[in-house]
Amino acid sequence: MTRAAPEPRKTLDPDVVAQWLARHPDFFVGREGLLQQLKVPHPEARGATSLLERLVADLRTRAEQAEWRLEQLLESARHNEAQYRRTRELVLALLEAEDGDALGQALATQFSERFQTPALALWCPASLTDRESQPPQAPRQVLDDHVAQRLAALLDGRASRCTRLTPTDWKRLLPHAPAPDKAGSCALARLTLGEPLGYLVLASPDPDHFRASMDTLFTEYVGDVVARLLMRLAPPRHG
Repeated sequence: MTRAAPEPRKTLDPDVVAQWLARHPDFFVGREGLLQQLKVPHPEARGATSLLERLVADLRTRAEQAEWRLEQLLESARHNEAQYRRTRELVLALLEAEDGDALGQALATQFSERFQTPALALWCPASLTDRESQPPQAPRQVLDDHVAQRLAALLDGRASRCTRLTPTDWKRLLPHAPAPDKAGSCALARLTLGEPLGYLVLASPDPDHFRASMDTLFTEYVGDVVARLLMRLAPPRHG
């Protein structure tokens, strides 16, 4: 007489158990003792810990992550507020300029003191500057074809751009400012208002001050303000 083979041990599929518990979140109500018996992997060390201890650890981690995200938001808000205040002071100073030279000087002073940008050039075409009784004073420069071609090449078809600035380009684009021995960086903006009005060049000897990955919205905004002020401050044409 042959003995019947034992039935295979029946076990529950872990995924089925997980799905069932998800559908019955109140299962442990009245069965709190089970929570203390359950063991789960410890999040930071080998071995196991109770489910309650693991939950506490997870909650602590989530709280720390939420605190970090909140601090990041607060830091961003502080940065944006500071940027707004600096931009406001810059625009107000530009609005007080009485002529093109004063506008250039206000740009240079504000960017040096408020935006840690030690060098700046404002290139305007001769069609704009030849109406003035005196030659432009630095940082304003008279735009010629050679400089215009180089600035257009650096912009590469864009309205504004951040890029590296070689010592050779520094001497060419900022002739009034001492050039560094090594490559620096710059932010460029094309000035237009119905017609080409020149270029704004912001430069730093620090190669990482203006990185290619940086957003140029602020530079474009300043360029728009400067273009309008240049037209407002230009001497009238004599017919």
